[in-house]
Amino acid sequence: MTTPFQPSGRPRTVAIDERRGLDIQSLVLLAVLLAAGFILNFTAGKAISAVSGGAIAPEFIVSAFCLAILVIRPTIPQALVIGLISAAVIQITTSSPGIDFVAEGIAAVAMASIVNVGARTPARNLVPVVGTFITTFLSGMIFMVVKMALMGFAGELAAVMTPVVTVTAVFNAILVGALYQPVKQSLGLNE
Repeated sequence: MTTPFQPSGRPRTVAIDERRGLDIQSLVLLAVLLAAGFILNFTAGKAISAVSGGAIAPEFIVSAFCLAILVIRPTIPQALVIGLISAAVIQITTSSPGIDFVAEGIAAVAMASIVNVGARTPARNLVPVVGTFITTFLSGMIFMVVKMALMGFAGELAAVMTPVVTVTAVFNAILVGALYQPVKQSLGLNE
């Protein structure tokens, strides 16, 4: 007969990592964040784009998967899955079907790499902002380059899209930077 107590009379404990990758809880979190991102794209995203004359076109789904990766801390293959799931959601609203699978897949892997490396450095508090900026910028630039290649011209599209991608990356970085601590605390996660 086994007992839950060690010979010393103390309860046996098992240490587990709070962030295990893509378990059910993580997938639910990802789904909730992607749903929120999707709704925000249709509402606030369209309004911000209209008010700014297209200078800011926030992609809240990129913000959502950056936030999910920060919280979940997936492996690189799991991050790729997160990016591909995010791209599938974006397909509902995109003007250029298919491109997001490349852009978000690569961007999610980049975000996971930044999170995994950055979490072990003294600059770990900057990871949400810097990682989201780099990820959003990378996603936008990949999207732009692929779209330019498909359309057969580069100069005009690059001149228009590069500032939009940059401003959107700043916006997303600020948004995720502001949301990361409250989301982490609400889930009871510690570093």
